[in-house]
Amino acid sequence: MRIQLASRDADLNKLCRDILTGFPEEAWELSTVMVEDPNADLSIWDYAPDLPIPPGVAENPAKHLFLVHRKHIGEFRHAAPFAEASILLKPATRAALTAFVGHAVSVHADRNDDASSLRADRDDLLQCLIEANLKLQEYDQDRTNFLARGIHDFRAPLTAINGYCGLLLSESLGTVSEEQKEVLQRMQRSAKRLSRMASAMFQLSVGRHVKRRLELRRSDLHECLNQALHEVSQQIEAKQISVSLDLEPEPEPLYFEQGQIEQLIVNLLDNACKFTPKHGEIEIHAGPYFWDRRVLSSSTNAGGDRRRRQTREPNAYRLDIRNSGAPVPLEHLKSIFEEYMSYAGGRDRSGGGLGLAICRMIATQHDGAVWAENTERGPRFTFVLPVHSQPPDYNSENDQKEYSKYAEVL
Repeated sequence: MRIQLASRDADLNKLCRDILTGFPEEAWELSTVMVEDPNADLSIWDYAPDLPIPPGVAENPAKHLFLVHRKHIGEFRHAAPFAEASILLKPATRAALTAFVGHAVSVHADRNDDASSLRADRDDLLQCLIEANLKLQEYDQDRTNFLARGIHDFRAPLTAINGYCGLLLSESLGTVSEEQKEVLQRMQRSAKRLSRMASAMFQLSVGRHVKRRLELRRSDLHECLNQALHEVSQQIEAKQISVSLDLEPEPEPLYFEQGQIEQLIVNLLDNACKFTPKHGEIEIHAGPYFWDRRVLSSSTNAGGDRRRRQTREPNAYRLDIRNSGAPVPLEHLKSIFEEYMSYAGGRDRSGGGLGLAICRMIATQHDGAVWAENTERGPRFTFVLPVHSQPPDYNSENDQKEYSKYAEVL
């Protein structure tokens, strides 16, 4: 199946390739070209007002999907008067884009069978839902902006609580007993954790609109792991969980934002503690890893993840966290990293929310990956961080200014 992506957005290119890996039964060819490909089974256009609508779109609108910013809807309607145009509001969410790609897959797979009339009815119904879908996307953006404003205001009192705890611990306002210090330290740790969670939720809300420049420094992943274990130590002690560590040295320097990666590991450990039975075990392994980042079939003039040389040498560092809880239902192994996803399984294994979605967001920002799989000894969550010989520069200074401006508006 030929899919054309007309966009110079590297993040959108990566998102499309990630989505395509969810359909392994197909032979994919993804191309990034800015002109119409008449042989494409699906064309995805990153619309801008200064770009003309391809002339061949009107002949078969169902084969074309337009990503349009909300403020440009009127201009797009004027430039593309046909009502059948499929529109996703920018920035496109993974779930919405996956749904449209999945529909194109089903149409392509059923092209040669005898159910043409049923497909026609289905396509007519889909076209009737396009306008409703567009309105729902607008409502979703409004809800996201409202949530971001609330979280932004929520961070201020948390910062104040953290500061007051530090002031009391320094004994600037009077002597504090050891028992009181322990309580204050626990309060401060909880406030810091809530503050990090609020910041991550804020970024999860606005991150699709603007990018934040990562503060990458050469850091020690083992130190982050130790701090994360300290954060969840109360949960481990309460359920009397045994924790085993097997940590190999890092092959090359790792560059990452320490607070972000620490939050990712805390979320993974918190998830493991939640679903590990009392007197259960958590096994943590970390070591060099060869990460083959190639996708099934992708041709693009924007670079991509193809290997420049044939080698099996470690190019990443991998962290595995396995727990002895019930396995994750197979149908949820991938979806548990979606926003607001919750599920229930064996032994009342319920969870979801935003913790794992934040993990994927942080991993993606660092050009890494996170995933889950079931093993004979329990579910295992894996985080992979690429190795760099020098600090990578993912975002420009302009991106950081836009992020700060958006935060101030909220």
